Amino acid sequence: MSRGIELQTKGDLAIETYGRPALPTSRDVLTMLFRQRRVLLIAFLLVLVGAALSRIWVPKYESQMKILVRRQRTDVIVTSSANEPSQQFNDQVSEQDLNSEVELLNSKDLLRKVAVSTGLIGKTTGLTDRDSEIKIARAVLQLAKDLKIEPLHKSNVISVSYESHDPQMTARVLSALATAYMEKHLEVHRSTGEFKFFDQQMRQYQQGLDQAQAKLTEFTNNTGVVSADLERDSALRESNEFDAAARQARSTQLETQQRIAALQAQLQSMKPRVVTVVRTLDNSQLSDNLKSTLLNLELKRTDLLRKFTPTYPLVQDIDQQIAETKKAISDEEAKPIREESSDRDPSYSWVKDELTKAQAELSGLSVRAATAGATAAQYHEAAKRLDQNGLVQQDLERAAKTQEENYLLYVHKREEARISDALDQRGILNVALAEQPIVPVLPVKSPLSVAMLTLLLAGAFSLSTAFAFDFMDPSFRTPDELANYLGAPVLAALPKPGN
Repeated sequence: MSRGIELQTKGDLAIETYGRPALPTSRDVLTMLFRQRRVLLIAFLLVLVGAALSRIWVPKYESQMKILVRRQRTDVIVTSSANEPSQQFNDQVSEQDLNSEVELLNSKDLLRKVAVSTGLIGKTTGLTDRDSEIKIARAVLQLAKDLKIEPLHKSNVISVSYESHDPQMTARVLSALATAYMEKHLEVHRSTGEFKFFDQQMRQYQQGLDQAQAKLTEFTNNTGVVSADLERDSALRESNEFDAAARQARSTQLETQQRIAALQAQLQSMKPRVVTVVRTLDNSQLSDNLKSTLLNLELKRTDLLRKFTPTYPLVQDIDQQIAETKKAISDEEAKPIREESSDRDPSYSWVKDELTKAQAELSGLSVRAATAGATAAQYHEAAKRLDQNGLVQQDLERAAKTQEENYLLYVHKREEARISDALDQRGILNVALAEQPIVPVLPVKSPLSVAMLTLLLAGAFSLSTAFAFDFMDPSFRTPDELANYLGAPVLAALPKPGN
């Protein structure tokens, strides 16, 4: 025997035979949708309104830029030496380098600068400082959400994209971000104030160089010394030459004195003239006269002996005259006439001339030795003075050389800093824009696809909401639900009056 039960539901009073629950059919689904038509419609409209309020239907435009991280230049090591130490260059970019650049792009101060410069914060006129800061902070947060910054896999490239409803704004924001990022990159990676420091040091050493050169010029003008070392060496050479000349003059003077003494001694033993020709001659006329006289006396004696005896006085006188005549003839023959010719002695003249020349040379050698000695002393004193001036000049030149080396060093360093600044300002950095941001022409998603997606989302949301409301409804709507709930067959089902 079957049992029966009567239940009051929101719909009908159902009494039906008990049976196993059947699977929902399309009619059951349509019936459920019909029952929850209000919920379905409200959910569908809510999705549409939410989509309208979120402006999802407004087309969005996306602009992209790509930043290449590279190592083309290394930071210059600043040293006090003109020869810079060698630097090992590594062109590998690590993951830490890429992440550092990504964090630099995401820095709040950088995004704040971009938001203010591009007008993302809107109008701030008439607002208080606090309200302006709040508006700027919100714009920065929204910008950080809209920006997509990520390093590309297995590359040295960082991709940056930005979406906006205004295509001009997307390109403007990325351009401002690139400019601010380059400035930030320079500020972080470059040593600031290098050019100013080197320029200041260069000017300081230039003044020192001018002062050192002025002192050197003043010293030259006051002392008349152009090159103290060369002039000192020249003075020493001249002093040595004059010392040698003085010694040679004194030595020659001593030799001349000895020569004069020898010449004087030799001159005293010599005669001015010498016999050059000696001739022995007989006086023939005298001899003939004496012989003629002797002959006459002998003839006269002979005549007297004829008349007188030998003792006769006249004969004796004649004998005496004959004896005297014979004696005169003997004397004449014993002493013939000697004729001698003499001339000046050339040796005596040569010795006398040499003595005269030696005496003249002696006085000249005395004067020469005294003059050479005095000149050598002057050159020696000049060399001493030039040596002292050379020490002062060397100090001045050393100071000028030091100032010049430092000046040239800092000129070189300043030029390197200037070139580095110029290269950095022209974008020749460790990072470069591989892809410039451009104004997008096509939206990210077409309006038709967005509409279709919105309708699909609204339909799915409304259906799921309707099913949820129908599932949570505790009322029995069909005999099968009642039979399943009671676990007993339903004998009969009567429609609700008025339905």
